[in-house]
Amino acid sequence: MMKLNIDSYDNWSVLWNVAENPNTSTETLKTLATDEDSTVRWRVAINPNTPVETLQSLATDEDCYVRWCVAQNPSISAEVLQILATDENSHIRWYVGRHSNATELIRRLVLMTDSKLAQ
Repeated sequence: MMKLNIDSYDNWSVLWNVAENPNTSTETLKTLATDEDSTVRWRVAINPNTPVETLQSLATDEDCYVRWCVAQNPSISAEVLQILATDENSHIRWYVGRHSNATELIRRLVLMTDSKLAQ
């Protein structure tokens, strides 16, 4: 199998497509998760094959759209959902509370955070 050298690409569309491709290797996804282009990072965040530790890192990304995409990832763990349950962005918390992997404890944490931020 040919290994892709993503450092040699400066074409954003190539990186975007690699980041969202479900066949992209976990090593490549880990590398792309640190790209300066937030669109590359959010495409990694939504990719169901992105490793849990990478999703955990992206759950604290400065870009709220990256975090929003992590919250929608079908493979996200309860631990990562717990991180996002207290996110400052209400849209992210909304997705966390409705995610199929969210535990009752996580749903309660979302509700508690919502009521604290409303005060």
